[in-house]
Amino acid sequence: MRRIGLFGGTFDPPHLGHMMLAEEVRVACGLDEVWFIPASTPPHKKRPDMSSIDERLEMVSVATRSNPFFFVSSIEKDRGGRSYTIDTVKQLKKEYPSVEFFFIIGGDMVESLSSWVGIDELVRLITFIGVNRPGAKPSAAYSERVQHVDFAQVDLSSTAIRERVREGKSIRYMVQDEVATMIRESGLYGEGTGTSDR
Repeated sequence: MRRIGLFGGTFDPPHLGHMMLAEEVRVACGLDEVWFIPASTPPHKKRPDMSSIDERLEMVSVATRSNPFFFVSSIEKDRGGRSYTIDTVKQLKKEYPSVEFFFIIGGDMVESLSSWVGIDELVRLITFIGVNRPGAKPSAAYSERVQHVDFAQVDLSSTAIRERVREGKSIRYMVQDEVATMIRESGLYGEGTGTSDR
């Protein structure tokens, strides 16, 4: 049975921290593949300046194409409407009944699992993988249903990268050069000139 990790998020933009985390989890948990799933309309993170789902899918495709174990899914765009994990997982389980799915989340998100739509059904359908900073002590209600992986995460955030672009600062070594080029050429995130070569 194939073991596939699902990595959801807005990915606006995808950065090297996302790639490092996904690769660490893939190896540590013996996953065959990691599927990146950009949220079409996230219920908790809708910003007026959010890049379109097509732009984010393209950035994630560019960011992941050098890793043969990484794939990009447009399932949430194709389904339309708000992006709830329970709906995505149920659809994937129906389409791929012989696959064992795992859902990758940051360790801090374990604390909020109890507020997720359909969480009781969700923990029966898949295994969560919570990525913790080394030494963190998981204590949330659903923590016992989460497989924990310690990873010294790189301190990068999509929010900070967008701000740097707006301010005309370099984002080199934060995102792949191809992603930085796409951001610059598409004029994403404002009028700044954040580039891959500064």
